[in-house]
Amino acid sequence: MNTIIPILPSETPAFARDPYRYLEEARKEHPWLARFAEGYVVHGYQESIDLLTDEKNLRIGYDMIIDFYGVRGSMWARFMNEMMLAVSGETHRLLRGSVAHAFTPKRAKRERESMRRVMNELLDKWAPAGNFDFAQFSAQFPVSVMCAILGISTDVLPQITAALDNHTKSLTFDPDAKPHFMAGWDVLWDFADRTVREHEASGERDPEALLSSLIEAKNAGHLDETNLRFMLILLLIAGYDTSKNQLSVAMNLLLDRPEIYERCARDTDYCRDIVEESMRYSSVVSNYRFALRDFTFGGVEFKEGDTIVMALPLSGRDPSVFPEPERFDPQRENARRHIAFGRGAHICLGQFIARYQLQEGLHLIAQRLKNPRRAGEVQWRPFLGVGGIKSLPIAFDPT
Repeated sequence: MNTIIPILPSETPAFARDPYRYLEEARKEHPWLARFAEGYVVHGYQESIDLLTDEKNLRIGYDMIIDFYGVRGSMWARFMNEMMLAVSGETHRLLRGSVAHAFTPKRAKRERESMRRVMNELLDKWAPAGNFDFAQFSAQFPVSVMCAILGISTDVLPQITAALDNHTKSLTFDPDAKPHFMAGWDVLWDFADRTVREHEASGERDPEALLSSLIEAKNAGHLDETNLRFMLILLLIAGYDTSKNQLSVAMNLLLDRPEIYERCARDTDYCRDIVEESMRYSSVVSNYRFALRDFTFGGVEFKEGDTIVMALPLSGRDPSVFPEPERFDPQRENARRHIAFGRGAHICLGQFIARYQLQEGLHLIAQRLKNPRRAGEVQWRPFLGVGGIKSLPIAFDPT
């Protein structure tokens, strides 16, 4: 079958600034699929779900990215292929099982007080100035919550935040990113190794601290020394990048909707609606899959080794599922049908933590930063991998 598949320049800065303009044009040629320089981009809602859950024809993994940068054989490449997000089957089940107890809905709810404490402490520090870069501010929040879950001090954050930020640049297929994420990897590995060794040497065991649980899993033979450190690094990456980017995206949307923002200060349940609609409207994570074999899906022939990116930030604009998708509507009845957290066995483990911390964060921010407005140019991160806002300068009236 000869199928016309349009091009989406998803690796370019122009696309990152306004992907939906390109999406509208691409959809005229094909309803759910496009190409980019390194493979395919799936933007249809149901097609994304079907392919995310197709373990017969597709596998999760990062071989194409590893080979793109020419770093096969490095410890970073080993991490990319052995971390929990990159494996399937029994290996994935064992790794996920070693941390799942810390991310249940019940445990996430218990962390809400900690989330409020962390956000208030950040606002105490940042708000008196009357202006700041919201993207830099938001970067301090989710990772501090993750440190609390792990049972490690936030004093380490200044040492590793640049390395955490550089890691996701590897997913952008940008040759200039290589020296940054490879140098950042050395920082993250040294930190993880030192943290584990110090925790073991201290003899302290906190049953509520996830790091203690991971060390116990290692001692029981469920994790080896390397995968213990890989897990610690992965949890910090996950706790750092996605939620803080989503928080900045939500804030950018609310700057143009002052009546919605003001209601966030009064109604924490309404903040939950804002979170869900913001993830439907403009989520930040794309998922990578690679074809295990030649196969046909939806009339399109894919070849073994093809890179297929599920562009979840675009799936929320599928008009067949979300009527008037360009309209931001917190009361949208089916907003929670978004697939920002993925689907299938690899659905985001931290989704309940993410939802609560975004809800609590927005509520407190709206209470304490009055009349917010942009105070400079908004800068966007690359779309592929983990996108979102790189810089969001704002001014406001502090309370």
